[in-house]
Amino acid sequence: MSIPVVDLSHFTSQNENLKTKFVSDLGKAYEEVGFVAVKNHGISDDLISRMYTEVEHFFSLPEATKRQYEIPGLAGQRGYTSFGKEHAKGFSSADLKEFFQLGQENVPGSLLDVPYPDNVLVAEAPKFTPVLLEAFRSFEKTGLDLMRAIALFLELDEHHFDDQLINGNSILRAIYYPPITSEPASAIRAEQHEDINLITLLIGASADGLQILNMQGEWVSVTSLPEQIVVNVGDMLQRLTNNRLRSTTHRVVNPPKEKWSSPRYSIPFFFHPKLNTSLACLESCISESNPKQYVDYTAGEYLDERLREIGLK
Repeated sequence: MSIPVVDLSHFTSQNENLKTKFVSDLGKAYEEVGFVAVKNHGISDDLISRMYTEVEHFFSLPEATKRQYEIPGLAGQRGYTSFGKEHAKGFSSADLKEFFQLGQENVPGSLLDVPYPDNVLVAEAPKFTPVLLEAFRSFEKTGLDLMRAIALFLELDEHHFDDQLINGNSILRAIYYPPITSEPASAIRAEQHEDINLITLLIGASADGLQILNMQGEWVSVTSLPEQIVVNVGDMLQRLTNNRLRSTTHRVVNPPKEKWSSPRYSIPFFFHPKLNTSLACLESCISESNPKQYVDYTAGEYLDERLREIGLK
């Protein structure tokens, strides 16, 4: 499936016509598909290359070494999560993956109800966390531009979401899907799910497998060009917009049997607001024809509920 493509440089330019068209095209793509490919996204090729090099290095470490960086009590929100721990909401079989998560660092003077956990440094891969943190900052900047465009599409002030997004509870996740060595009992690499957060930014994975469930109820494979990132709507944005922008169901399927020996790496950035952010439906998205669909939650309450549902808490 060729998903809609937008050029982020049109939004960040000084050309109001290009900016207006970007906002319209992005909103239309999210209303009709739920995924969009973004070019000129501002995340450099050099950074992407260094990130994949460090990610591959980390996951090649011995299992016992990696498990030293699995932090009890954090529900996988920082450090390593070993193979078979996470499953999709509503499924009992674990996904065929392991991952490492890096999050927001505490900023002096930032008003947070609860400080963020410390990020985890890996002694055996000293460049790993610094490179991931550099990528985190780059993703965060791109995500903020996209959320500003979404605010305009929703006829809000461009900076409506800024206060809750800047220094928000975002996560960069490096995922490793090991080679498949025997017939999986029931799980695929990542069972069908919707993301928890506002939007997800995904650099092209190292192997095919991503599929989305389209409006006709069909699973279709998603591909993007190397210079593009894929960005999709998550559940928090669906709640905020009272289903105007819907979180798209997606999954990662196993490769053909002849490619079972190939691992897969994927690095999504989950753009979250601060934990105390209200996810109450926006008044502008509630009408007589579309009454309020959700009870009020904070982002922290919703995240806690979902972490329990997917087996991390």
